[in-house]
Amino acid sequence: MIGSKAKRVWLIGSVLFAMATTELGAQEPPPGFVRTPESRFDNLPDLAFDPQFVTLPNGVRLHFLDEGVGDPLLILHGEPTWAFLFRDLIDPLAEAGRVVVPDLVGFGRSDKAIHSSQYTVAAHLDWLSQLLAELDLINITLIGHDWGGLLGLVLAAERPERFARLVILNTHAWPFLGKYGPESQGGPTQAFLDFRQRAESWVDVSASGLVQGGTVSVLPPDVLAAYDAPFPDVSFKAGPLTFPLRMPITTTDPSAIRFYQAGLRLQRWGRPTFVLFSDKDPITRGSDARFRQLIVPAQNEPVITIQNAGHFLLEDAGAEIADHILDFLERRPINPKRLR
Repeated sequence: MIGSKAKRVWLIGSVLFAMATTELGAQEPPPGFVRTPESRFDNLPDLAFDPQFVTLPNGVRLHFLDEGVGDPLLILHGEPTWAFLFRDLIDPLAEAGRVVVPDLVGFGRSDKAIHSSQYTVAAHLDWLSQLLAELDLINITLIGHDWGGLLGLVLAAERPERFARLVILNTHAWPFLGKYGPESQGGPTQAFLDFRQRAESWVDVSASGLVQGGTVSVLPPDVLAAYDAPFPDVSFKAGPLTFPLRMPITTTDPSAIRFYQAGLRLQRWGRPTFVLFSDKDPITRGSDARFRQLIVPAQNEPVITIQNAGHFLLEDAGAEIADHILDFLERRPINPKRLR
């Protein structure tokens, strides 16, 4: 029988061996993927959090930040950003729970597929589902922006046993409504259709240029550099080059039925939901009201619009948004009985 001291030594040794084995196994991405050198992320402004990594079953390494304790607050980014976008939320929200901020595959510190065909809505949902299972996250409060809202809402609709509350930030509503007609009737905004048309001819894209173009504030050079950091050259950019083309704009798009089915489930969603949009985002204009119509509990929350903020509203008003989310968490504590 192992003595207590020997047992502690054995356990420590086992953990260190496992960590070393994981790191060795994670030194190279799987075939068809590239990995951004860590040196690209040196000296990031206002992001003093330790990076965490999990290796998915297909060998892809996914990065996430993990701060605080308690019920998880899962924060999901969209095009073309990464966890850096939420740097002003992490410390305040970590006082209220465990803040988990992953980088989608193809973005940030996560591995990046080199072929656009690998980036489908189904693949992104699978990768995120594997992360939730790996971290065993339950009682989740989703905080989703842009594609992070789209993907996160599908996950919540399909796996309601894991999710307790929703916060929706500047996200498209029409895929969940199954509306693909004119903008005036709930379809895609003309601003998005114009953006998508431009994206069809992209051979390269500037992440910092997209972020600055969707932000009211003039961002300093070090912040802009942080958005370009994940992409040393165009071979790393298949994710952001592809995302606009994966947004369904007709009923025949491959992901259209999955979003619509999620929307049908969200009509029956009975848990706290907070919709928080900005006033200067033509890309998602009108989706805030449509989400409040679709998800009934959202009608129980104050109607708040962040003033003088663009699509990337976290850059324009991060501290204000953190305060609104904290207020929501306080007035809508998780009710375990509702999760059964």
